[in-house]
Amino acid sequence: MSIPQSGGEPVESFSQLVTYFESGCKPKSQWRIGTEHEKFGFDTQTLAPLAYDGDCSITTLLEGLRDRFGWDAVTEAGALIGLKKDGANVSLEPGGQVELSGAPLVSLHETCDEVNEHLSQVRDVARDMGAAFIGLGAAPFWYHHDMPLMPKGRYRLMTDYMRKTGLFGLNMMYRTCTVQVNLDYSDEMDMVKKLRVALALQPIATALFANSPFFEGRDTGILSVRSRFWRDLDPDRTGMLPFVFDEGFGFEAWADYALDVPMYFVYRHGRYIDALGQSFRDFLKGKLPALPGEKPLISDWADHLTTIFPEARAKQFIEMRGVDAGPWRNLCALPAFWTGILYSQTVLDEAWDLVRNWDSETREGLRIAASQTALEGQVRDVKIGECAKLALDLAEAGLRERAIPSAAGMIQDEVHFLDSLRDIVDSGHTLADDLLHRVRDDWDGDLRQIFVNCCY
Repeated sequence: MSIPQSGGEPVESFSQLVTYFESGCKPKSQWRIGTEHEKFGFDTQTLAPLAYDGDCSITTLLEGLRDRFGWDAVTEAGALIGLKKDGANVSLEPGGQVELSGAPLVSLHETCDEVNEHLSQVRDVARDMGAAFIGLGAAPFWYHHDMPLMPKGRYRLMTDYMRKTGLFGLNMMYRTCTVQVNLDYSDEMDMVKKLRVALALQPIATALFANSPFFEGRDTGILSVRSRFWRDLDPDRTGMLPFVFDEGFGFEAWADYALDVPMYFVYRHGRYIDALGQSFRDFLKGKLPALPGEKPLISDWADHLTTIFPEARAKQFIEMRGVDAGPWRNLCALPAFWTGILYSQTVLDEAWDLVRNWDSETREGLRIAASQTALEGQVRDVKIGECAKLALDLAEAGLRERAIPSAAGMIQDEVHFLDSLRDIVDSGHTLADDLLHRVRDDWDGDLRQIFVNCCY
C-alpha cells in the first residue's frame, strides 16, 4: 500500500524511531493477518493496459467500486487514487496495477472471504466497462511505453530515481505484480526470529509461487522474471539483508539500517517534496536539504519505511513480499503458508532449525536459483523442491495447531488454503511451468491467450 501518512509527533531522537517498532509488539491474542495483492487490468478488446482516464479506465473502475459498493474515495491533488473501507484500502501501483491492502483479520477464512468479495466487485465493475483483471508476476508482452503513469507524486519521483540506479527498477514498478502478507510479532526476540525465518525461506516461497516466465513477448528462460528484476533494482533498499542474521540484531539495528536507505520524498500539505537520495539522518538533525531547519514527524518515518524493499521487512509488523501474483486460488495460499509457519512457536522454532545453518551465500544463491528454475533449484546440498515440501509440511502443522474453523463450522481448520501449493509440490510443476506448456502446446505460442484464458 502506498497511501501517504501524515501527522504524528515530532521526532527528536533515534530512540523514538526504535520505539516506533517496539510499539508494534502485540500479545498473541491480538495477532492478525493482512493480505495485499496486485493485479493487472486490461481492455478486453485490445488487451492493452488500462489508462488512468476514459470510459474503460482505472478511474472508471474506482468510481464504480465507490458508487456501487460504498467505498470512500482517496484523492491526491484532486485525482482519485484509491479507496478505503472497513480497514481495507484499494490503491494504485505506478503502471495502474490495482492493489487490495486488506484489513487486519483474525483468520484465513476471513481473509479469503475478503479476497473473494473484492475480486467479485472488481469483476462486476470491470465487465461493464469492457475490462478484466489477471494475476501474473509480470506482464507477458507489454512494453514500458505501453504503460500509463498513475497521478501519484511519489511515483513521479521514484521513476526519476529508478532510472539512475540498477537496471530493472522501471520494469518492477510498471510491469510486475505481487502478493504479500503482513503478520505481527510479540516482542523484539519474536520479531528477530520471524524476520530471519521469513528472509531465509523467501526463496522457497518465490519458487512455489513462480508465475512470470514471459516478458516483452518472449520466453525469458527463467520462471520468475519478477524475482529476477528485484535482484538488480536498487542495492541500497533491496536484497536478503545478511546483517539481520548477525548476533545482537534487533530493533536498533533495523532502525540504523533504515536510516541509511536514501530517501525518496517528504509528504507535506498534500504534496510530495523531492528528497531523492537525501539522508534521514540529516533530517533528524534538521539539515535535510529538501526542508532546511525542519525535523521529521513520526509519519515521515512511517512513509520512509514504505520505500525500503527487501525480500521481507519489518515495520510495526513483518511483511513477506517476494512472490509472483497468481490466480484466485493462490491469493489465499500465500497468507496460509506464512501464517502456518510464523504463528506457531513450535513450528517457527522448527523452521529456524531448518535454515539456521544456511550462510549468506547460500541464502543469496537460493534467491537466484528460485527465480531461474524454481523448484528445480539447488545450492550446495540445499534443494529447493525438498525444502518446499518441508516448509509446506510445517505450514500445515501450524494451521492445524491454530484449529480455527470457518464461521459456519463446516470447515474445521485453515489447512485447505494450502491445497494449491500442495498440488505444485506434488507435481513438481509451478504455475510458470503450466503457462509455458499451455502457450507452447495449446495456444501455438500466442501469448494473448494468457489474458483470454487466465483472467479472474
